[in-house]
Amino acid sequence: MTVTWDSISEGQAITELKKNCSTQQLVQWAAGSGDFYQIHYDKDFAVGTGLSNIIVHGALKNAFLGQLVHDWMGPNGRIKKYGCSYRGMDYPNQDITCKGIVRRKYEEGGEKLVDLEIWSENPEGNKTTPGTATVAFSK
Repeated sequence: MTVTWDSISEGQAITELKKNCSTQQLVQWAAGSGDFYQIHYDKDFAVGTGLSNIIVHGALKNAFLGQLVHDWMGPNGRIKKYGCSYRGMDYPNQDITCKGIVRRKYEEGGEKLVDLEIWSENPEGNKTTPGTATVAFSK
């Protein structure tokens, strides 16, 4: 279903996005991003720093949330503002669920805008990467 301005209402949940990172994906992300910090691929090193396992890159979870917003808004939207914070650990081979809610729908400066609250959750339902986005809609 294509989202349009008229189909959006405040309080509405946006379509969830589920991810499950393999260790191979973490290595590929490290290569693409240049983030080779060992906590993302070397279990002994990660455990030596106090972690229970290697962890998913925060910037990769940021990208997942960007995909969540992009997939939801479709061709009628444009991301105007976007950001998130890294507040918890996510681990490879576990489900990461990206979610969002429409917090505000309004018009300003001739634009049709939607403010979203977005986040990722670990399998226990804890929000690990909270964020916000503003989307401008053309239709």
